[in-house]
Parts: sequence; structure tokens; C-alpha cells
Amino acid sequence: MLRDSTHRMNAPDPDDLPDAQPQHAHAGARRRGRLTIFFGAAAGVGKTSAMLRAARRRAQERVDVVVGSVETHRRDETAALLDGLDLLPPAPLDHRGGTFTEFDLDAALARRPQLIVVDELAHSNPPGSRHPKRWHDVRALLDAGIDVYTTLNVQHLESLADGVGRIAGVRVNETVPDRLFDDADEVTLVELAPDELLGRLRDRQPSLPQPFFSKGNLIALRELALRRLADRNGAAKDGHRSSPPSQVRERLLACIGPGPDAEAVVREAARLAASLGARWYAVHVETPKLQRRSGARRESALAALKLAAGLGAEATRLAGDDAAATLGGYARLRGVSRLVVGGAARAGLARWRRPFGERVAQHAGDVDLIRVMRASAHGSADAGPANGGAGGGRAPAPRRSPLRAYAWALAICAGVTLVASRLSGRIDLTNLVMLYLLGVIFAAAKLGRGPGVLLSFASVAAFDFFFVPPTLSLTVSDTQYLLTFAGMLLTSLVISHLTSSLRREASVAQRREQRTGAMYAMARDLAAVLTVEQIVATGSRHVSDVFGARVAILLPDADDRVRPAAVEADPRTALDARQLDLDIGQWVYDRRLPAGPGTDVLPAAAARYVPLNAPVRARGVLAVLVREGRDGRERPEPGQQRMLDAFAAQIALALERVHYVDVARDALVGIESERLRNSLLSAISHDLRTPLTTIVGFASMLARTRDAAKAGANPAAGADADADADEQTGELVDAIHEEALRMTGIVTNLLDMARLQSGSVKLNRQWTPLEETVGAALAACRRVLAAHPVRVALEPGLPLLNVDAVLMERLFANLLENAAKYTPPGTPVEIGARRVVDDDGRAFVRVAIDDRGPGLPPGMEARVFDKFTRGDAESAQPGIGLGLAICRAIVDAHGGTIGAAGVGAASIGAADGRAEGASFWFTLPVGTPPPLPLDVADDPVDPANAPDVPAPKPAHE
Repeated sequence: MLRDSTHRMNAPDPDDLPDAQPQHAHAGARRRGRLTIFFGAAAGVGKTSAMLRAARRRAQERVDVVVGSVETHRRDETAALLDGLDLLPPAPLDHRGGTFTEFDLDAALARRPQLIVVDELAHSNPPGSRHPKRWHDVRALLDAGIDVYTTLNVQHLESLADGVGRIAGVRVNETVPDRLFDDADEVTLVELAPDELLGRLRDRQPSLPQPFFSKGNLIALRELALRRLADRNGAAKDGHRSSPPSQVRERLLACIGPGPDAEAVVREAARLAASLGARWYAVHVETPKLQRRSGARRESALAALKLAAGLGAEATRLAGDDAAATLGGYARLRGVSRLVVGGAARAGLARWRRPFGERVAQHAGDVDLIRVMRASAHGSADAGPANGGAGGGRAPAPRRSPLRAYAWALAICAGVTLVASRLSGRIDLTNLVMLYLLGVIFAAAKLGRGPGVLLSFASVAAFDFFFVPPTLSLTVSDTQYLLTFAGMLLTSLVISHLTSSLRREASVAQRREQRTGAMYAMARDLAAVLTVEQIVATGSRHVSDVFGARVAILLPDADDRVRPAAVEADPRTALDARQLDLDIGQWVYDRRLPAGPGTDVLPAAAARYVPLNAPVRARGVLAVLVREGRDGRERPEPGQQRMLDAFAAQIALALERVHYVDVARDALVGIESERLRNSLLSAISHDLRTPLTTIVGFASMLARTRDAAKAGANPAAGADADADADEQTGELVDAIHEEALRMTGIVTNLLDMARLQSGSVKLNRQWTPLEETVGAALAACRRVLAAHPVRVALEPGLPLLNVDAVLMERLFANLLENAAKYTPPGTPVEIGARRVVDDDGRAFVRVAIDDRGPGLPPGMEARVFDKFTRGDAESAQPGIGLGLAICRAIVDAHGGTIGAAGVGAASIGAADGRAEGASFWFTLPVGTPPPLPLDVADDPVDPANAPDVPAPKPAHE
């Protein structure tokens, strides 16, 4: 056996990884499994036996080995190799009334061995399985971090299937993409001499299938397997070079037509690209002519495009009037150096036309032309792709005119003949031809090409039969009418062709415009939405309208489990919960790969699941269930799939945009919170530490004084010493009390600010006279205002205010404390209030508190009310800058306004006209107090029992 141990590029060495992975490890952190392929030229060379012997060696090395699927072909020696190995029970599947056993992928993923044996990589799974092919199952096992042993014959490689068919005369339908073979971690070639292989096969089966198992075929297949393995080794070595061999790489273009040689062109281009290490493209051009092709030819072109994409090509469908010119322009745009085109034999008039490949090469410029000739191919390669997917939703199939259209064409001919018979005696016969030409134009435009052609011949026959002498006969007496007939027929056919062509081109242009308009409308609407709910509703509506489908969008929760978006949807367009498979959606979200119809994963599922892949990560899953057509099920076409992918990308980008808007907002809030926290910590560390230090120091001094008194200092000092000690103790107690009150005020301000900002404070409004509130605030600030005379000037007859008396007292106290703190001792503080009316007729009480201090720095009139803001950032005055912020919060809660200005600008009580100092003012709305009860309003008050209420004074100190 020849062993190839080349590792994949950039893949970690499994020897450097732990032997066992924890079952609860996250899929993103799990290593990818190693794939080992036992490769052979034909069945019977011993691939399965070699694989099982290698698995037994790994089991002896204490590796957890499980046999998932092995075909022994009833050979005892192969079955004996299974002894001692852990066998995975197969899963039963029901199909067409019978029960089959198949490899159980779900059980293998749940068992999670280190190594699993899965025979026959190219095997096709029965309907109802998760994947259509076994190599899809193997890929899922590798993604789960499980090593896989498998077998493969050379005829099952996709790029070699047609070559093997030519050699052996048998077409292989079960194929494996070459990419999986090239990416395998290890390929072991199991070979056997052709004579020995034939002898082994005849012992097992005397009558071998011919001509596949002939000696010549086996030799050719063996050479093909050796060459393919050598190509893989060469490509792997080139991939491990430290620098690329050349900066200029070949680029190939495979021109896909609707003929039977389309797949041959694709495979030839894939083999050539692999040998050259070149990038290659597969392109199919849509022209109006191709819309008349049969359904089978259209399907062959679509299948060839899908095959090219599976072989690593960049598959594209273009639209144009001239396929050769369109392909040539694309080749120039991509810098293609080689063209691969079909070279089927041409018949009829096509043989006199320049070959299609040469016309493409002429438009492409300096390129090499490679023509693929197949003896079994019929038709021409100079065709583009079939129609499909040019429109926004379902790509309409090329329309063929129904039988009633031909009947209408004959009816038009009869109508024109009837009109012409009425005019035949008044105008020349040659002018009657124009009536028939008008009928041909109308039929071609409205009914299609076929009815137009039929009407062309019917018009000539009717004109000859009814109007050309001898009438009511197809004979012609005058040969000049033959020229008239020929011109009439040719003109009718040309008009019919041009009109129908324009009709089809207009239809294609309309579908393109619909697709562009749908993309624009969705992008425009998604750009205007601001929430996830709006994105889900907008995206679902557009996808449902364009594709005529039921739609659901699955979004991840906090645990990354997808759930239907919690948005109220139209029941006519929303996917029912019974039609939605969350397990498939979770798989699509985790793998970021599509699943459902038109994909390699669960193609039998009802809905198609498309991941919402954004640049950073997947944002969800789009589930689309296309409504059933006449055949009971819609088959998604490449054009529809690409447009659905584009819609999904738009929705994903919108979701990511909104996500990062929320992230930015949260970051901004976090930054602001951090700044606030730092300011608060700084203020507390400075302004709380100072009074605490003072209290501790004074308390220590008080303790020492007490200890000295207890020690009985000098008895001779007598009463004088005791008096001095009592005086010193009293001063210390007063200082401790002062600092404790300051710290209490700071803490009170912090708590008040927190309560006001949280919105938890509920106003206890009472109808209160302003004089009472001012008097209570002055009494509370007696200690603070001890060094400042206070002047109060309240306008007589001020109305009652509906306020919270406690918060209003706090408001006055903070403003008075601020005025006393920043003004020199002995300077007055003035309080004034008066009733004002604004331009809208609303009444307010305006209160101002003026001082004679240094005033406010320029530009601080509005900022001084912000939290942790002080007039002088480096001021020696104690405080944390919350007093005025609390004042603004209290005034805002009462529906008023607050501000600051110079004394000359806003003072009410100042009488000397001095403009120095600052004035803090606020306004409170005036309401209508409730009426007094009748028993209180009507009963006279006995002067002897009346309470002592001081009358307001204009000004006092």
C-alpha cells in the first residue's frame, strides 16, 4: 500500500492536541476531525479490509473506535475484522413501503467517539435522511471533532466521472467533490495488480460485469488513480511553499450552454484548473433566444452550473442579447487567459456560421481557446443559459403559446380578410397587404412568435385565395403576384420575429427592474428602522411579497438558542409553528450554512433556512416556505437562491447595525456612569475625609483632656483649672458638632440627588404661603448665616403655592448655604419674591436670592447647576457640587425654572444698585387654591382666640 500523509494547510497537528475532547466543550473551541481516505482504482482491491485493519490498530492503542457503517459484501474475512470493535446500530428508515437500515448520524454525534469508521464515502442516502449524500454526514462528523476512516474509488471523484465513463463505458452517478478529497488529512492508496484483482473477483463472482472489469479498463483506472493522487500530492506541496511560485496565475472561463456537453465542459475546466492551480469561472448567459429552449435543456444548464460551483468555480449567470459578446466582455473583465467551450457537431445552417468559441475568443482578446469535443453530444454550444431567476420572485419559465393563441391568430386572419373584402373595391390590392401586416404585428406582440408565424402564412394564403385573380383559388394567373407573396411572407416573418423578440426583452427588463426595485425598497425601508422588531417586520414583509412565501425570522436568545422573533406577524404570510423546525434553524445558525430545498443539508425539509450572516457573526436565521405551485412543490432556482441570500444579507446588516447602536449607547452610558462614579468617589474621599479627620482629632483631644482631669492635675489650681478645662472641652464639642453637621449635609445631598434622579420621590403638595417656607429655611440656616445679615423683601399679597414644603425648605437652605459659603463675612444676603405674568398670560412667583460675593465666572450661569460642578474647581471651600443640582431637580419637579445671573440683571431686593455678586432665581407656577369650607369662611374669628400671625414686613434683618 502507498501511504500519503500530507496534512492540510493551516491545520493543527492532531498529535499536539489532547486525545479526548470534553463532551460539553463548545463547538467553536473544538478541533476539526481528521479525515483518512482509503483510495482504490476499483471495487475488490481491499479498501474496506485495509480500513478495518487500521482501525483495529488504533483500538489497540486505546483509542475510542466505533464502526458506524461497513459493507462486508458477505465476505467472511471482512466480517472477521469487525470482531472486537464497537458497532453502532443502524437507523431504520421507511421508504416506498419498505424498511431500510442506514448509518445513524445522530447516534454517532451523540456517542462522540475519537474515531469512527464509515464505509463508501460516495454512497447516496435514502430519502428522509438528514443529508442526501454520505459525504455530507462525514463532513458533519469532522465538524464535530471526530476522526473518520472511509473508502473511495477513483470513478466516484466528480472531476473524473466522465473520464471513467469513457474508459469503462459506465456512467457513475454517485460522486464526491474533489475538494473533499484534496482536503483530506491522509489518503492511503490500496492497489492490486489487475490479474490478481480479476482472479479474486472471479472467485467471488464467476460472471463479472463487462466491459467494466476488463484487464484494459482496470489498468487504465489504476493509472488514473495514481495520477490523481500524484496531482493531490503536488498541490499539497505547492501549498506548503514559503512563497508563491509566481504572482501571475492562470484564469479559466468555462462557457456553459444548454447542450448535452455542458457537464463535460465543466469537468474539463475543473481538471485543467486543478493541474494549473488556476482560478476558474463558469458562466451562463441568458438571451431571449434561449427562452424558447426545452425544459430538459434548461435543467442541464442549471445542473452544470451547480456542478461547477461544487468543483470550486465561481458560477455566474449573466444576461445579454449576444452570448458571445457578453462572455467576451466578462473574460476581459476577469482577466481570463483560457476559454473552455463545447465543440459539439453542428447541423443545418449552423455549420455555415462561425463557431461559437471563436466568436467568444474574438470578443475576449488575447486568450487561448480549448474546445471540448464529445462524440455523443448533439446540439450547439453557442447558447447561453436558460431563463430563470431574472425576476424578483419566482423565475417564470419560458412561455409557449397555448393552442388558443393559434386559434386567435386564425381568427385575426379571418377578421382582417372580412375588413379587406369590404375595402377591396375601393383600394388597390397591394394596399390590402398592409392590413395583413398590421394583423401580424398585433398577433406577434400579444400572442407570441408561433401565432405570429402562423398568421404570416395564413395571411398570404388568404390574400391569394380571396383577392388575387382568379379569386377563390390558390392558382396565380399573373407571375408578378409571386413577388408580392414572397415580400409579404418575408416581411410578415421578420415583423413577427422582431416583435416577439422585443416582447421577450421587455419581459426580461421588467423582471430585472422588479428585482432591482425590490432590493432598493428593502434597503430603503431597513435603513429607516431603529429596532429589532421593526427589522423583523420589514424584512418578513418584503421577503413574503417578493417570493410569495411564508416567512419566519429566528433570533438568538441569551444562550444562543434561536427562537421565533416575538413580533406580531400577518398570519397569511407568517410560518406556522408546526411548519418551523427549530433544530434545523439552530444547526444553520451554528454552522452559518443554509439548509433545506436546494442545499446539501436536509433537501427534503419543507422550508429553506438561510443564515443571517453579518460581517462579525450570524445574527439569526431566515426561514422561507415557498407556496406550492401546480406541481405541488416549488423548486428553488439559482436566481431565486441568490436573491434570497441578498435579502438575508440586508436583514443581517440591519440587525448588526442596530446591535452596535445599542452597544454604542451602552458604552456611552457606561462611560458616563464611570465618570460620575469617579467624581463621586473623588468628592467623598475629599469632603468626607476632612470632617471625619477633624472629628477623630477633636475626639482624641477631648479624651486626653478627660484623662488629664481624672489624673488630678494640680489641686492647688482649684476652680480656675476646672473652668479652663470646661471651656476647652466645650470648644472641642462645638467643633465636633460642626464637622458632624457638615458631613451630615454632604451625605444628605448625596441621598437627595440619588432619590431625585431615580424618580422615586413623590411630591407631598400642600397649599403653603411662601413666608412660612422662607421663615423655616432661615431658622434651619441660622448657624450658616451667623456672619451674614439677611434682608427679606416679599411682595405683599403673594398667592399660596401648591408645593412640597419639605423640598422647598431644602431648596431655600441650599441656596442660602451657597450664598453664605462663597461671600465674605459681613456681606448681606437678600431674599426677594414677587408675582409675574409671562407673555402667554401664565402667572408665576419669582424668587431671587442675591449675595455680594465675587460672582460667577463667565459662562458658568447654566453649568453651575450640573452635578459635581463648582464655580471654582480648585476652591478651598468644602462641598461636592451637589447643592445647586438638587435645587434644579426640586424646581423641575414642581414645574418651574431656575437660573443664575449677576445682581444687576436679576436682583429683586437690592436697593443700592451695586452690580457685584450673584443672583440665583427660580420661578414657581401659580395655581388656584381650593375654596375654604363654609363653616370656616362664615364664622367670625374671636380676636381673643386668634393665633399670633406676624404681619409680613417690607424688609427686615
